[in-house]
Amino acid sequence: MADFGKIPSSATLNINPFKAHVDDEKLQQFKQLLKLSPIGPACFENTNCDRRFGVTREWLTNAKQHWETDYDWRKCEDRTNSFPNFKATVKDNKDNDIEVQFLALFSEKEDAIPIAFYHGWPGSILEFYDLLDLLRSRYSPQDLPYHVIVPSLPGYCYTSGPPLDQDYAVDIASSAMHNLMIGLGFGSGYLAQGGDLGSFVSRYLALTYEECKGMHVNLMMVPPPENARELEMDELEKEALPRGPEFYDHGFGYNLEHGTRTATIGLVLSASPLALLAWIGEKFLEWTDDDPPLDKILDDVTLYWLTDTFPRCIYPYRGNVGDSSLPRRASSKVLATRKGRALPYISKPCGYSFFRYELVPVPRSWAATTCNLVAYGQHERGGHFAAMEKPAELLADVEEWIPKAWNAGKETGGR
Repeated sequence: MADFGKIPSSATLNINPFKAHVDDEKLQQFKQLLKLSPIGPACFENTNCDRRFGVTREWLTNAKQHWETDYDWRKCEDRTNSFPNFKATVKDNKDNDIEVQFLALFSEKEDAIPIAFYHGWPGSILEFYDLLDLLRSRYSPQDLPYHVIVPSLPGYCYTSGPPLDQDYAVDIASSAMHNLMIGLGFGSGYLAQGGDLGSFVSRYLALTYEECKGMHVNLMMVPPPENARELEMDELEKEALPRGPEFYDHGFGYNLEHGTRTATIGLVLSASPLALLAWIGEKFLEWTDDDPPLDKILDDVTLYWLTDTFPRCIYPYRGNVGDSSLPRRASSKVLATRKGRALPYISKPCGYSFFRYELVPVPRSWAATTCNLVAYGQHERGGHFAAMEKPAELLADVEEWIPKAWNAGKETGGR
């Protein structure tokens, strides 16, 4: 197998190989807890309303049975370990040490362009496996045009969590991601791509650091511009636009819970793997174009459970809803809510992939009001988890954007 794991000679971090593996005892504890977790009684909302009020009792019952009897977590670990896999300790901008786990496809080309792909909630690095496989199938280490970095964000999965004695937010987590890229030897510049939380990380990096030459996102949570009625939309954008208000009216409750009762929901969902499956499984079912394979959902939820991720990872939501008892952080500048906070304009070259079944699919013209949009891809299928649902389409969009962003970004270096 081709070796994509050769760390650039310019790297300054102490980088160690990492292997995903949970010990047998913890895995057995998980299986026992799952077996003992009861399923709530049937009621009108979970039996006769399709999924209008959340996951159905039938879906949860079938998923639990498959999880207990047929699902094999070790296969997911093997897939994770099939990629070059590393850990390195980096500083964030509050001088905290964050031990970051990341996957990488390093190129041996001298002019390879560094790009980082950032996941969101309730996603993880697992979302990018098919995209990474596409790259490995098309390129060798000698001709791969990019250095591709896929980190677990602070608090997620195999990356360490925020400190216990400090408030944490997207801006601090993003600074750790920036320092990872610099420490990997990419001080002359890199690019950022993301969906969900990863789109906010990408926006913050492009806004804040000269070395980040541009961003590409597949979630563009832009509040309606003041002149929205005057801006052009094609038919597909018009058809998709009502999904945004629908999401805010009927699907936003989890967001408020994460942001206002972060401690409670974190502890509740740490008590039962089945509860965690119901909470996260609902999002994979509702936020996608087509229901993902059950094993893909179980991979993600099992990863969250075995790495104690959930209570450590939902800190960004407090910046979204605005906690008046805590300092307003820079994250509030890059997180848009239904009421609409103006997003700071990014003059660096940006790209946007529009997927018809995204939670808040905004038109190209709206996106262009917040950034220098040099590349736009539009897709009739695909939802919130674009890298998982439509990896080939997303990769094609990103590869179209990269040369435009890199050449322009290297020339200007500005925001």
